[in-house]
Amino acid sequence: MMIKNNILYICTDSSLMSSKSVEESVEAVLRGGADIIQLREKSLTSRELYELAVRVKAITDRYNAPLIINDRADIALAADAAGVHLGQSDLPCDAARKLLGEKKIIGVTAPTVELAKRAQAQGADYIGVGAMFATSTKSDAKANTKENLAAIRAGVSIPIVIIGGVKRFNVLEFAGMGINGAAVISDIIADSDPEAAAREMKNILMKL
Repeated sequence: MMIKNNILYICTDSSLMSSKSVEESVEAVLRGGADIIQLREKSLTSRELYELAVRVKAITDRYNAPLIINDRADIALAADAAGVHLGQSDLPCDAARKLLGEKKIIGVTAPTVELAKRAQAQGADYIGVGAMFATSTKSDAKANTKENLAAIRAGVSIPIVIIGGVKRFNVLEFAGMGINGAAVISDIIADSDPEAAAREMKNILMKL
């Protein structure tokens, strides 16, 4: 499955969710038009994460939406998720590809042109570029720039998803820059009505 355009990519974070459970939140944003779900739960044990991934995949399968596991290629493989998203301190992309095979999606966080080119060379399906704004969900992330995003877009041919402080009121700042979508966390899942928030963001992304 290739990443297309105008993608609404939702990352979970149970500490921010307005819903009672990850499953409820995921189903709400899928009803609202989310295209991809990334399971991003950093406080769980491996067993807890695996069991949650299996439950969430049952939901994403119903909506024909890919489930991506953050950081953990082993959990992605065990739960038969659509793929994994890797940070720069995680398993290298080419090693994850050996584990997961050619049919799984592998995304890589790549905040610089050099890292983006390396990810593409190692077989990444898409890259995440950020943090585009200061964000509460990743306190150590330095803000990126539009100039650097433009340089990354010029340097690689694979899809780009922006992340980090991306919200409904600011995402159109990136219109016309050739990005393929936006990964959103707090602006959607912390909303009292995540379904409506997802629907609004999806409509905005159609203008990118």
